[in-house]
Amino acid sequence: MKKVWAEFKDFMNRGDFVTIAVGLIIALQTVAVVNAIIEGIINPILAAIVGKNNLSEFGFDIGDARISIGLVLSALITFVAVLIILFFALKAWNALKRRSPEDDIETELSVLKQIRDGLNRPS
Repeated sequence: MKKVWAEFKDFMNRGDFVTIAVGLIIALQTVAVVNAIIEGIINPILAAIVGKNNLSEFGFDIGDARISIGLVLSALITFVAVLIILFFALKAWNALKRRSPEDDIETELSVLKQIRDGLNRPS
């Protein structure tokens, strides 16, 4: 049992397990917010446009089966909204990753390069 516990602790300490867990929680909550916006705002507007009380009622019947075009539209809207939010979140994350704190620190060499560049500029 101690060996299993030691392996588990090693697994938890390896990599960025906590970072992944936090990212997953944030992603799940983002999807919940997107779903609420779509179900509370976008779907009622679309339902009003097609003349139904609820977007899931938008569709047609074939025999006893109901083909619900509204459910498919709702899922597609949610998918696209999550993709857009993910795109912008990753774009912001990559911009933050590219800019490291080392970029802001002026070193003796960077100051000397600035002086050199200033002296080389024609007046």
